Amino acid sequence: MAFTLPDLPYAHDALASAGMSKETLEYHHDIHHKAYVDNGAKLLDGSGHEGKSLEEIVKATYKPGELVQSGLFNNASQHWNHIQFWEMMGPNPGGMPSELEKRIVDGFGSVDKFKEAFSAAGAGQFGSGWCWLVVDGDGSLKVTKTENGVNPLCFGQTALLGCDVWEHSYYIDFRNKRPAYLSNFLDKLVNWENVASRLPG
Repeated sequence: MAFTLPDLPYAHDALASAGMSKETLEYHHDIHHKAYVDNGAKLLDGSGHEGKSLEEIVKATYKPGELVQSGLFNNASQHWNHIQFWEMMGPNPGGMPSELEKRIVDGFGSVDKFKEAFSAAGAGQFGSGWCWLVVDGDGSLKVTKTENGVNPLCFGQTALLGCDVWEHSYYIDFRNKRPAYLSNFLDKLVNWENVASRLPG
């Protein structure tokens, strides 16, 4: 089923010591993410997209250049975004695998410069949205930002890392300090093994 809420890959309190509280995950996963799933399932019925995968639904319903996307796209894309987001974090994130580090250094000059670009994209996204590390169509690594639920699937890109910069993602723990949330995300929450596993073969 395209619209099924997955369990978190860790306990609700597993990220608390790294700066993402149990309360945030209870609200963000159990309420916000569940709402995208429930609303998406209702909108899918009779849409002509029944039986498609979630990725197929996102790609089929995205309307390039339109400021207001359909309700089905918004809920499907946010459902996909959040599935990735939970998996991209972990309670024991560990270091960055050498293959990924090499690609990042080749693409941005250094890991620190990548983090600066990623944080700037997230902090500079006006209103709700996401910032991403992607593999573009030409194979290069790029940092991007997208509004609302728009994601790299819409542009034929491979998402390696994404950070939710909707206020519900950080306001309980960081209030209005989005840059501090982004810095904490990169330094304490990212599961770099998961990010590396997304590199195209």
